[in-house]
Amino acid sequence: VYLKAMTVAGHKVSISAKPETRTTAQNRMLWACLSDLSAQVEWPIDGKACKLDAEDWKHVLSAGLKKTQRVAQGIEGGFVMLGQKTSRMTVAEMADLITLAHAFGDERGVKWSKTSLGRDWPEEVAA
Repeated sequence: VYLKAMTVAGHKVSISAKPETRTTAQNRMLWACLSDLSAQVEWPIDGKACKLDAEDWKHVLSAGLKKTQRVAQGIEGGFVMLGQKTSRMTVAEMADLITLAHAFGDERGVKWSKTSLGRDWPEEVAA
């Protein structure tokens, strides 16, 4: 009834089907993983091993998930790695990214927090 009224009134109506984007629970879990990595893993930056912040880890892992990277020249020189926005990832892509983060961290002996493993959520959210 609503769609008919909208079209009769001259409005355009469009319907699209697309995969659902990441869930709030997935986003929370990813950021917990990124925080654990930032606290425990050093990574080479400009030839020196150092700790990255969670946002940097997000870029490193999301670029790794795609298996291809895009690199842009920086405005003042250097290079910028262009990663993928996690807010646009589907539920399946986000699950793959979290799996990649866990595998990467496991290889480096990361001790995961409860949130990183999804163990501190209510039963219906973690399932």
